[in-house]
Amino acid sequence: MATATSSQELTAGWSFRQTDTEDEWLRVTRVPTNVHLDLLNHGIIEDPFLGFNELKCEWVGSRPWSYRVTLPPVQAATSGTKHVLAFDGLDTYATVKLDGKVVLESDNMFVEHRVDVTDKLVSGKKSVLEIEFKPTLAEAQKVKDAHPEHKWVGFNGDMARLAVRKAQYHFGWDWGPILTTCGPWKAVRLETYHARVEDLRVDYEVDDTFTKVSGKITATIEGASGKHVNFSASFDDTEVFKGTTEVGSDGKAAVEFHVNEPKLWYPHGYGEQPLYTVTATVTTGEHRLHSMSKRTGFRRGELIQQPDEIGKTFFFRFNGIDVFCGGSDWIPADSFTPRISDDRYRKWLEMMVDGYQIMIRVWGGGIWESDIFYDLCDELGVLVWQDFMFGCGNYPAFPAILESIEEECTCQTRRLRHHPSLAIYAGNNEDYQVQESYNLTYDYEDKDPQSWLKTDFPARYIYEKLLPDVVAAQSPHIPYHPGSPWGDGKISSNPTVGDMHQWNVWHGTQEKYQIFDTLGGRFNSEFGMEAFPHIDTIKHYVTDPTQLYPQSHMIDFHNKADGHERRIATYLVENFRSQTDLEKFIHLTQLSQAEALMFGYRGWRQQWGQKRFCGGALVWQLNDCWPVTSWSIVDYFLRKKPAYYAMRRVLAPIAVAVKRAHHDWSVVHARPAKTSTFEVWVASSRTKAVKATVELRYISIATGEDIQPAKRWENLIIVANGTTPVFESEIDNTATEPHVLATRIWIDGTLVSRDVDWPQPLKYLDFADRGVEVIAEGHQVRVTARKPTKGLVFEEREGVLVEDSALDIVPGDEHVVKVRGLGKQDKALKWAYLGQP
Repeated sequence: MATATSSQELTAGWSFRQTDTEDEWLRVTRVPTNVHLDLLNHGIIEDPFLGFNELKCEWVGSRPWSYRVTLPPVQAATSGTKHVLAFDGLDTYATVKLDGKVVLESDNMFVEHRVDVTDKLVSGKKSVLEIEFKPTLAEAQKVKDAHPEHKWVGFNGDMARLAVRKAQYHFGWDWGPILTTCGPWKAVRLETYHARVEDLRVDYEVDDTFTKVSGKITATIEGASGKHVNFSASFDDTEVFKGTTEVGSDGKAAVEFHVNEPKLWYPHGYGEQPLYTVTATVTTGEHRLHSMSKRTGFRRGELIQQPDEIGKTFFFRFNGIDVFCGGSDWIPADSFTPRISDDRYRKWLEMMVDGYQIMIRVWGGGIWESDIFYDLCDELGVLVWQDFMFGCGNYPAFPAILESIEEECTCQTRRLRHHPSLAIYAGNNEDYQVQESYNLTYDYEDKDPQSWLKTDFPARYIYEKLLPDVVAAQSPHIPYHPGSPWGDGKISSNPTVGDMHQWNVWHGTQEKYQIFDTLGGRFNSEFGMEAFPHIDTIKHYVTDPTQLYPQSHMIDFHNKADGHERRIATYLVENFRSQTDLEKFIHLTQLSQAEALMFGYRGWRQQWGQKRFCGGALVWQLNDCWPVTSWSIVDYFLRKKPAYYAMRRVLAPIAVAVKRAHHDWSVVHARPAKTSTFEVWVASSRTKAVKATVELRYISIATGEDIQPAKRWENLIIVANGTTPVFESEIDNTATEPHVLATRIWIDGTLVSRDVDWPQPLKYLDFADRGVEVIAEGHQVRVTARKPTKGLVFEEREGVLVEDSALDIVPGDEHVVKVRGLGKQDKALKWAYLGQP
């Protein structure tokens, strides 16, 4: 009789050793794992995140390593029974042996494997599973050497990385260490079954009235014992659909379904995130054999690319609502991904929601993220821009690697297609920029895919033929974009079409960050500014106290960006008075980053309301994979930098803004502008218009006094999902002293947003004697100042969450900041502001 499926995850009982030695086998704490984690656990290597220890660990990646485990006993196989070893991910060049016999060879860490071992397992006999991992870079170099006809060029890391389907950041990046891992990095299972649901697919459409969902549920069944499939869909334990059908000769079973008045899924801030559970159960007709469930949400997601007077729009629409996608780029949250806990993922993504960030971009040089990542995005309403795993290189396209890529991407798009948070697939990260930089052949008018394979840019075949075909077959409801950045075959810096990576602030021409908003395009999927992490993070990795100064060797070692010294110095010298004390220097770099991102996001959100000129902006980057100075807005230990809060304010559902026209003091030899125009506006993501009160004050920086009467607009109609101009005027700088423009907005009597515009550059201003008071009262802190104060930043303490930081304070406007996690006996949070003695 056919029996139900059993699945045993093989987490315990493993051991490992260096393959080419007779060393003893050492215990593995748990699988999933990688060799660096296991060597760390045994004290064989020192923590590579500390000091210069990365260098001491280089040898690990050049050695072969083996893992083994004794399999649990199996029952004697009856007719139709299958025993299968399932490997969700092997990193990377792996030879799998069962009782000494090879059962699998794998060279792609992103492919899931299933190996039928029914005839190799004997009831009552112990069997040993062993996996040998070869050194990745050495094997990749062999592939590279075998293809001298290819141009192995790109940015970051050893170009042999292009030959191997492995997380590219493991080979080193301009924010990450060289830690070339190997091991069973995903789950390993022993499964026994007669029949199972191999795949569950939900295809549907939301009708034009958004009141009905219709579609088809398809189950793919493995095993001849599976005769019928019971389908169901439920919401909050209430069944909304059920159906039963037979398994066809092709191993598939499908039913059509309809849901009236469905609860639609929205990105957070635009609606709820209801999730339906869809289940397929395969039976013999009498006995249940196996079930598979997927949580999904019903929504209509669209990428709107329509010609306009500028070029072509690029923005997202969900359930008929245009969505400005402010958010962040995401890299793997650790160099050693098996140790990223579900709780850590949740903290990262909840931080996105708390910061009013709508979209996260899974970057192409990292990994296809864990299921929990996408599950949380579904639950929290965070949209996912998903790159395919190609980054900063001219990838080869010989037949064997194309086959591996297709297998990988078919596997991963099947895994992810039910997630309502998935908004777009992009073919790669910056590979078209590599094509431009190295003058590789790219004739957009040539539409013959086979001819692309014969050029020195054969990867075009991957991005414009293989991947779109995979997406069309496996996930047709998700828009596909050939690369990031990319726009209709035009140069990747074209601001009129597609998405853009704007690096002429920091990299490139090193423009002033005050004009960030003028440098963007239709969707700014990368831009950024480096900043040091908080002092506690630096003290964690600086193991020699004598190295605690801004330009120390150890601190520089934890900044992998090319030319970072000159670039940081440029932006600090241009904008701030120099500081050599480490904590004051940290504060300056963080204010520089906060200001830069504020100028970008604030202006691009304004452009959203101007005929959707800008559809979104994703900062490079949200997070770090180790403790480092980088472009992240939150460091490895989840300590927020001031930029996080600056972004939060300008991305709030309703955000007031005031901005003077830029005057480039450098090119006019520091001559002040005689006049300055300025404008006040309100950005809103609300789907309905609201009435508001807006105030504008002119406050002396030297005295804190209002130098002219405030302006106030009552019952101002704030347009829905756009930008409302409020006021434009001009300042006569020859007749007025330096002052800030301070604006606030109230909705229904509640203060919801502030903005303060300062004369630039800040280094010309005197911040002495600000009269700042910070008073802790229970779960809140009250902040006041007698004179305009710039960039008041609170300490980021473990377990303590502050609602706002990096504050600009003006007289007569008390800030009340909520604080969680600070006990009555705990020390008050430290704080600092620009120019503080």
